[in-house]
Amino acid sequence: MESFFSSLKTERIARKVSRTREQTRADVFDYIKRFYNSRRRHSTLGYVSPIQFEKALKA
Repeated sequence: MESFFSSLKTERIARKVSRTREQTRADVFDYIKRFYNSRRRHSTLGYVSPIQFEKALKA
């Protein structure tokens, strides 16, 4: 979790200024859904994205 929050802070939150909590929530959700889970490689998963890892498990 610490690695995730570090990535979130450096890759997304530090670059943006949100006016409301709802904007921040939506932005964090977008980061997780569109980038972190779909494209970002994870060392603990053999340097593949979580979505690629799940597809490999199902196959």
